[in-house]
Amino acid sequence: MNYFKKILQFAIPYRRYGVLNIFFNILYSIFNVLSIIIFIPTLGILFSTQEKVDKAPAYEGLGNLKAYLEGSLNHFLTVKVDNEGPLAALVFICIASIVIFFLKNLFRYAAMYVLAYLRTGMVKDIQDSLYLKTLDLPLGYFSEARKGDLLARMTSDVKEVENSIINSLEALAREPITIVIVLISMLAISAQLTLFVFIFLPIAGFLISIVGKRLKAQSLEAQKETGIFLSFIEETLGSLKIIKGFTAEEKLTKKFTDSTSRFKKIMIAVLQRKGLASPFSEFLGVTVVITVLWYGGSLVLGNQSALSPQEFMGYIGLFYTIINPVKAITTVNYNIKKGNASAERIFEVLETENPITDAKNAIVKTDFEESISFKDISFKYQDDYVLENFNLNLKKGQTVALVGQSGSGKSTIANLVSRFYDVNNGSISIDGIDIKEVTKTSLRSLMGLVTQDSILFNDSVFNNIALGKDNATEEEVIAAAKVANAHDFISELPEGYMTNIGDGGNKLSGGQKQRLSIARAVLKNPPIMVLDEATSALDTESERLVQDALEKMMENRTSLVIAHRLSTIQNADTIVVLNKGKIVEQGTHEELMKSQKGYKKLVEMQSFAG
Repeated sequence: MNYFKKILQFAIPYRRYGVLNIFFNILYSIFNVLSIIIFIPTLGILFSTQEKVDKAPAYEGLGNLKAYLEGSLNHFLTVKVDNEGPLAALVFICIASIVIFFLKNLFRYAAMYVLAYLRTGMVKDIQDSLYLKTLDLPLGYFSEARKGDLLARMTSDVKEVENSIINSLEALAREPITIVIVLISMLAISAQLTLFVFIFLPIAGFLISIVGKRLKAQSLEAQKETGIFLSFIEETLGSLKIIKGFTAEEKLTKKFTDSTSRFKKIMIAVLQRKGLASPFSEFLGVTVVITVLWYGGSLVLGNQSALSPQEFMGYIGLFYTIINPVKAITTVNYNIKKGNASAERIFEVLETENPITDAKNAIVKTDFEESISFKDISFKYQDDYVLENFNLNLKKGQTVALVGQSGSGKSTIANLVSRFYDVNNGSISIDGIDIKEVTKTSLRSLMGLVTQDSILFNDSVFNNIALGKDNATEEEVIAAAKVANAHDFISELPEGYMTNIGDGGNKLSGGQKQRLSIARAVLKNPPIMVLDEATSALDTESERLVQDALEKMMENRTSLVIAHRLSTIQNADTIVVLNKGKIVEQGTHEELMKSQKGYKKLVEMQSFAG
């Protein structure tokens, strides 16, 4: 129940709706009981067993309330029968019954009406919290977590919590109230018979609870399996070209069907146990009703109590009314156990600690004045260090290029300076201030990022370019596109800047996508540019256009360039050659070409390959 309590925290902002729901459920329960009790005098009139009361009773306090109410009703009906006949009394009771049933259902609807605000509000807040947490988590978290599993937690797990736990809130609010009010009414009619009932209800409840012991564990397995096959779907959709090219359809299909088969097996067990609840509880309920019918009937027939036949029939009606709430509560128990498994998976994400956080008194840095310094930094993603004792100073206005073989640590430096990861040892400082002492938002606001993979959104060209600047004007977006050599091709699109570019920009070529990424960075107008292999995936013509755009963008800016194609960084102020996380050499292009070390060999290898 621990996660159930945690889910209830999301109900706090909507507690006024919960209070209203309880209020309306109390009224519903009262009129629900009255809808049964009203038939007791009806039966008395029909079978001529109604007690005649010629004198109106006097109210003598709460202790005598039942006798007073019963006597008042009997007195009213006696007068009605004597003056107008039995049919008139029957008509009155029928009209009263209609009014009572109307009010009963009105308050039931009112309870459901206000609960809708609580239910939908909780679901929205859970989804919002998961999304905000996903944005807040460090990149390292997503290198280990399956994307499909995260999608499953944000969709099917939230839906399961809604169906199993949030839907149970109504039953938890209504059914106990109904049970209490019905039991009070049953005690008022016959305490002896009600005490007899209490012997059987706990036994029935215990037997029903046995069925759901393993439900939570199986539900957790089912939700985990959902995450696995959603991951397969996500990977398949992103890798169709490779799957088809390597004729791996059969292999991937087997993995997927193995997952769905495991899910099927788990869900069969879950549904069978859940399905057993209703018929099993109904059988036990009917058994108890028949037992009560036998015992109560023996009291009436044996004249062993003051219970009249019509009161006994009303009692049976009340007792049958209490069975559904008891069944509903046992179902709630199943549902909460089932929903607890999904709630656990949701809180695994929400309670994940982010190691990359702002310091307590972090500085909001609004400008870049002197330099970025890497001092004795070491970093590892898992076990092996990617960078060791790395030192570098990048002064304002300089362009520093990082080159080296794949795996040498170039992109890691870009990730560290943006604080997507934190260094294990050493420090990175900006204008002499450790970046851990600067707020993440203000640090990243000083930087423009262009990556090898042009990450675009399923939105218009305009909104993709304007992503990094609030309230960007049309003139500003067009000016940025012109700097990025993108304005001409954008103008030729069907709806110009308002053209939707598709999922991930799949309606555009690689060069076009990259130029939009550059335009986005230009519009942000940051003092520092971080370019992570921005031209490595392009053809020669696209590379020329993109390179020209990059050169215009880097004018009067401080730039850190990670390069795969060495032709793109020959004009850099300093070129740093890396090998296995360490600096092999550094200098200008001319200086390094005179050297007989790593840089010249890299240039010759690329020239030979070209």
